[in-house]
Amino acid sequence: MLRLPPPIWTMLFLAATAAVGWAIGWPQPTWPPHRALIGMVIFFAGGAPPIWAFALFRFSGNNPDPLAESNSALIVSGPYQLTRNPMYLGLVIIALGAAIWAGSWPMLAAPVLVFLTANHVHIPFEEAKLRRQFGEAFDAYARRVRRWL
Repeated sequence: MLRLPPPIWTMLFLAATAAVGWAIGWPQPTWPPHRALIGMVIFFAGGAPPIWAFALFRFSGNNPDPLAESNSALIVSGPYQLTRNPMYLGLVIIALGAAIWAGSWPMLAAPVLVFLTANHVHIPFEEAKLRRQFGEAFDAYARRVRRWL
């Protein structure tokens, strides 16, 4: 699972749940009102944390690829003050926005699948790598900032 980047997993989960919704022909939800507009707002708002985090990586000279051998610094500013995983949080929000925007009940499984994959596959791998590389600095940061929110 680590070979495919998390954004690809997000797209695969959205595509699979959209296909399920289309195949079974479930009716679209009537709630929330103006669901397409609400879904679009959530979808685009979900892009802010990952873009901000990616920019911090680039400006600090770090590689945002979790499979990179090492990073030059532990980033703890910007969105990393609120969550240790702003990129993953953004993907969950984007998937939720897409599901609401599309209005397909089965698509609501996509943000859950993105969360579960990130929380149980990608994040433990990355945290172990950061702990090996930054030791007590990462442990102190992990005690101070929650994994999600």
